[in-house]
Amino acid sequence: MKLLVVGGAGYIGGIVGALLVEAGHDVTVLDDLSTGHLDGVPDGASFVQAGVDRAAEVLDGSYDGVLHFAAKSLVAESVQKPDLYWRTNVGGTLALLDAMREHGVRRIVFSSTAATYGAPATMPITEDTPPVPTNPYGASKLAVDRMLEGEARAYDLAAVSLRYFNVAGAYGRYGERHDPETHLIPNLLAVAAGEVPHARVFGTDYPTRDGTAVRDYLHVVDLADAHLRALDAATPGRHLVCNLGTSAGSTVREVLDAVRRITGHAVPVVESPRRPGDPPSLVASYDRARTELGWSPQRSLDSMVADAWAFRQRRAGIGSTYNDSTNKATSEGGQQ
Repeated sequence: MKLLVVGGAGYIGGIVGALLVEAGHDVTVLDDLSTGHLDGVPDGASFVQAGVDRAAEVLDGSYDGVLHFAAKSLVAESVQKPDLYWRTNVGGTLALLDAMREHGVRRIVFSSTAATYGAPATMPITEDTPPVPTNPYGASKLAVDRMLEGEARAYDLAAVSLRYFNVAGAYGRYGERHDPETHLIPNLLAVAAGEVPHARVFGTDYPTRDGTAVRDYLHVVDLADAHLRALDAATPGRHLVCNLGTSAGSTVREVLDAVRRITGHAVPVVESPRRPGDPPSLVASYDRARTELGWSPQRSLDSMVADAWAFRQRRAGIGSTYNDSTNKATSEGGQQ
């Protein structure tokens, strides 16, 4: 298929793009590089430096589909600047859908998020869990999901929204390089690498097995695999929503133990009170993805940490004790 990957120079978009190229697809990446990286564009893909609002300049009738990753995604920033999130995430997607309609491109896979659900009390979270986002970021992503639902019904669009939980790991030379970095695993690895003196654990009195919050972590390669499957599963006139997680969760202490085990570093921590609004547990059900996409997670928490650590060492020019084979290894499956 000939595919446009919007936001394909970022962490997840770059890895999905790389797997698409490896699978033999004709890939064009559209990215304004505001948060992505030029060396994150997959080898073998064409590249256009532009924002999502300029998709009409790139798309034409020869394209078979679009994978849409471009978005603002910082929760705290979304609270401070909600207009930026509505303009970019919602307005940008509307411009993309207008361009797709104009050129007869009728298939899209959208990067949605577990933040659409907010903080439900019942676990695991299914696609039937009422979405009650608690910040403008989650609300903007839910608005796009609603937009796709309407477009599918009115214009026979084949649309799939994939609601991610916590994504981690790396794939060869592709990995997380966020600024600022808000995710737990790369922040713990920064301590192991000697870049910061200690990590901070927010909340040790949750009603969980060790007092720290439970989140559902998913390897980025498993996530990317779901996108390739979603392209095949997309059906005209239907908007399919699938959670992507593992149906299992890890506590902050368990993630910390994994980082210590993989890196051999003590990773000192400072314990702090809970952050307002952080729920004790967020864990996904992926039953629908298994049924609709034939997908299930394959890689463990240790694999996520090892691959992320290898990526960090490679970027720093330090020899790693872990190699790229961990990206393709299958092991038992295991937020921030």
